[in-house]
Parts: sequence; structure tokens; C-alpha cells
Amino acid sequence: MEQESLFKNQENNQGTPLASRVRPVNLDEFIGQQQIIGKGTILRNLIENDQIASLILWGPPGTGKTTLAQIIAHETDANFISVSAVGTSITKVRKIMQEAAENKKMGLKTIVFVDEIHRFNKAQQDSFLPYVENGSIILIGATTENPSFEINSALLSRSKVFVLKSLTATEIVQLLKQAIHSPRGYGDLEVKISEDNLMAIAEFANGDARSALNTLEMAVENGKQDGKKVDITLEDLQQLITRKSLLYDKKGEEHYNIISAVHKSLRNSDVDSAVYWVSRMLDGGEDPMFIMRRLVRFASEDVGLADPQALNVCINATEAIKLIGMPDCDDTIIEATVYLALAPKSNAIDKAVQKAAADVKKYGNLPVPLQIRNAPTKLMKNLNYGKGYKMAQREKDKLTTMKTNPPEITGHEYYEPSEQGKETVFKQRLNYLKQWHLEHDPK
Repeated sequence: MEQESLFKNQENNQGTPLASRVRPVNLDEFIGQQQIIGKGTILRNLIENDQIASLILWGPPGTGKTTLAQIIAHETDANFISVSAVGTSITKVRKIMQEAAENKKMGLKTIVFVDEIHRFNKAQQDSFLPYVENGSIILIGATTENPSFEINSALLSRSKVFVLKSLTATEIVQLLKQAIHSPRGYGDLEVKISEDNLMAIAEFANGDARSALNTLEMAVENGKQDGKKVDITLEDLQQLITRKSLLYDKKGEEHYNIISAVHKSLRNSDVDSAVYWVSRMLDGGEDPMFIMRRLVRFASEDVGLADPQALNVCINATEAIKLIGMPDCDDTIIEATVYLALAPKSNAIDKAVQKAAADVKKYGNLPVPLQIRNAPTKLMKNLNYGKGYKMAQREKDKLTTMKTNPPEITGHEYYEPSEQGKETVFKQRLNYLKQWHLEHDPK
């Protein structure tokens, strides 16, 4: 089967994007990710010694996953096959696997690189498993999503995961300079651009090397040209870097990372951090109602009776959002966020829920005590339903010694109020009730 090479003819660069032209062909040209490909690291040694085993490259866009795969292709003596999970049918994958199995019989090693492997569903990923297990292929997968969630667990257990990080602005500036001076980049031009403008591109790229190179390419194409000289001014750049593209995948890991950051900032009463993370979600196009569902949950889970008004604020904000919608509801969301951050915190309600749920699971369907059962029929009355019931409102202290819990959980306490905010009032009331029962309940 004819296979597409990862290395296209670089002599004819016309129409080839800059990011493709200057893609590193060896580890010495590679910028960043020194934590996994620096001198003496495991991955570097595996690549240089052509001893690659199945692995997963996990990191944000533009961090070098595909580039590392190309370098491995350049360094290995194995048959290297590259496929993308986008547009590749399972039939084609199986054909590749079968050819790899045939190659193994002839003593040939096959490396299969799958870009965006998370786009294959779990069933499709299963098709790789027997060939990885019997050594027919060495699998290299690249993904922007957390492998723990997106990669088949059996496949993941047979692969080493290497985590790539977003490039720093300094690393991206280095990469841009390399592209400017490289014969495969703009080495035949005299590109004049200040250090500050390079840093502006780097910061705009937000850790994404491909984004930075694309911006540089547009800047060169639209800069002031004089023969072989190109002058890129801040004015030229301002048209290209008017707004950063923030990483926020509403269905991916970053979605859960940021909502986690919101919760933990609120719990820590860090107003500014909470406002920042909620603003990130809004900027990324998150559904305002999703944010409010999380804030309503927080009002009960982490504030509770320390400030009962917190839940009212969130419910009112939710109704206001339904009324005015985006973008006008952003102030309403932030108002609720700020209130929750400043409110006293108590998770006593959430602890009570967890303790009670544990007893429900442990004891199963405990019968309701007869004295607190309704008796709408004569038969039920004959069976002593409601016998011994005492109405608290008729008693002097508005309390009775009647038992309302199954005997199996007598003495089990679920709600333990904190000393935070208004919950001290509830604690005083609870202590009073406990003392009353100590004095009045039958010994």
C-alpha cells in the first residue's frame, strides 16, 4: 500500500505554510519540552537509539507532538506509517494492521503514528490492541485530551505517556528567530522586527508554536517590503494580534480544569481568582446556565447555613440570566460569584448528605416507625399505624420525646454545624434541642 510520507519535498516551498517548512527534523532543532527530550531523558535516548516503544504524546495544540513523531520517523529504521483519526476509516486502520502483521513475519518493524487518537472511539481503539500486544506495531498516539478519559484503558496500560507543556513566551521568541534565519523559513530575506514585537507575537500565541509561526508568516506577507527587505512594525502587528484565542474546550479537560479552579478559588474566599476563572469561562463561550448550576451547587455545598442568603442570591441570579441573557448577564454572574467568595464557608450540609447516604446504603430499607405512619384506613389503625403519635405544636416546649428514626440508626448524627457566619445560630439551636432531649427522654 502506498503510504504518505511525513517528509514532503522541502525544495519547493511555494504555497507550503511556514510552520510546515521550518518544522524541526532532529532533536537539536527542537525548541521546548526539555523535560522529556533534554539530554539524558528517557524519550530522547529511545529516539536516538531507535528503541521506541508504544507511547502517547499528550499536550495542548502547537506544542510539538506531530513534530516529535516526524523526528522519530526520520531517526527510525522501522516502516513508519502516519494516519490521522480525522477522516481515517476503521477499515483502513485494519488494513494497516494486517500489513504490519505481515511485515513482522519478514522481520520488519512497523511504527504507526495516529494523530488526534482521541477522535477514535473506544471500539475503534480496540482494533489496535491485539497488534500492540503481539508486537506487530509500535503505536504512537498524539492527543490534546487527557488520555485517562479518552484512551482505551487496555491500550493506555501498554503505552508510556509523555506530557508536553505549552511553550513559554521566551521559547516561542527563540522559535520565531530560528524561522526568520532558517533557509527553510525567511533566510533569504532580511526581516526587520524588534524584540518587543517578537515578544508580542509570542504572548499572543499563548503557548502555541504553530499559532506564533502563522502570525509571523502573515506579518511578513503584510509588512513593508523593499526588494529582499521586510520591515514589520507594531502597527502591522496590531491588526493580527487584536485578540488572543483562549484555550477553553467546553467538552474537554480544560473545561473541567477551569470549573475546578472556580470552585477552589471560591472555597478559598479568593474573590479575584474566582472572578478571573468565571470570566475565562464566559470568554470561552460557556453556557451561563452551566456556570450558575455550579454556583447554586456551591451555595449549598460550601456555604450552606453559614449564609442561607447565598442560595437566594444564586437562584435570583439564575432567574435574572433567563430574563436578560448574554452578554448582558455577565455582571449578574460575577455578582453571584463575588457574593459566594466573600460568604462564610461551611460544608456541614454536604457532610450531612454524605453521612446519611452512607447509612441508607448500609441499612437498606429500614421500616418507618409505626408511630409516625399515617393511618387513613381502619386496617392501618388496627395494625397500630400512628399509635403513640405526638404533635409537637400541642406541647409546652413544642417538642416531644417521640422517636422518629428507626432504632438501627438511633444516635447517628449527620448535621454538625460549624462556627461560621449565621451557622452559629443553628448550632445554638441544635445544642438546645440535644440538651432538652437529655433532660426529657426516657432513660
